[in-house]
Amino acid sequence: MPDDVLAIHVECYAGHRGEETPRRFWIGDRPVTASEIFDRWLTPDHRYFRAAGDDEGIYIIRCDVAAGRWEMTMFQRSGRGEGSPV
Repeated sequence: MPDDVLAIHVECYAGHRGEETPRRFWIGDRPVTASEIFDRWLTPDHRYFRAAGDDEGIYIIRCDVAAGRWEMTMFQRSGRGEGSPV
């Protein structure tokens, strides 16, 4: 696994279309609830989600579809007080 990603455990919700959306994920033993999904996109090998955490962080997490593994690729402290997620 590349150095710029962190393996995480993710709890998902499958909506009416059957697409899994992250609801909670664990960074080590610390749970983070995804309070909002701002964006999502697909690449040939991954599904990406840009989410706000209940800890006021902004995360990009992805699912490696072939391996069935979730990874965090980006974390940023939120600027929510200015009315923008980042």
